[in-house]
Amino acid sequence: MIKSRGSAELEASFTMIPPQPPGSLILIDWYRSADSKEYFNRIKNKKQRRRFGLLEAPVLPPHLSVDTVRYKVFISGKSGVGKTALAARLSGLDIPNMHYETTGIESTVVFWPVKLRDNGQVLFFRLQLWDCGENALRRFDHLLPSCKEQVDAILFLFSFTDRASFEDLSNQIARSSEPSDSVVKLIVGTKFDLFMHADVTDQDVRKFQEVWGLPVFRMGADVVGAFGEVAPLLNALAESLWHQDCMMVGAARPSPATGGPGPRPGV
Repeated sequence: MIKSRGSAELEASFTMIPPQPPGSLILIDWYRSADSKEYFNRIKNKKQRRRFGLLEAPVLPPHLSVDTVRYKVFISGKSGVGKTALAARLSGLDIPNMHYETTGIESTVVFWPVKLRDNGQVLFFRLQLWDCGENALRRFDHLLPSCKEQVDAILFLFSFTDRASFEDLSNQIARSSEPSDSVVKLIVGTKFDLFMHADVTDQDVRKFQEVWGLPVFRMGADVVGAFGEVAPLLNALAESLWHQDCMMVGAARPSPATGGPGPRPGV
């Protein structure tokens, strides 16, 4: 993977940040438990995921007292890696059968409930996903700053069937990140199940993780529709965002009395 001087410096800054062990702050398998059903039913319509508009939210009964925390998430990657498909999968929308280039910025809302490990508090994470086509970013200089403005997390995508997209990760990170920022960064490899056409090996991924210290999540092309296929990524994203907020208020872990930094303003 070819790295510029700027991306090499950025890489060095990432290696200094210790990773957060999965499940340190939230119960990662809670979505499988019986007591989670009442919450997850609020983001379902019959057996399908419910679709939420920008001004909509899950309707909760009075006996469920749940805070909502709001975050902006930018999805970055080369054209054709599956940015729009990932946003659709995470939100429960229909995935397009044919690839098309996103002509501007598309925004999708995802609600995801989690349970904190320390005090058992349930939170609804409202994730506003921002997706912008690569060609549009190149043509219009104002789009990337708009996507990065007040962003809380960035998902950097590559396709297992497109090695160029994997080798471009360092450029993507350098373009969208600063060494001193507090933005959560996760890597997502798409089309993982198309192993007959794979152009990126597990060894490549392990080496990348060792060098950059960033977690890599694998998403297949087939859609099952169950929570289990999106839970690992959404839980990791939620936990990383919560941990980042706790660090910013001066506590590495949420206070048992308050559950952490509290609800954030809308994006």
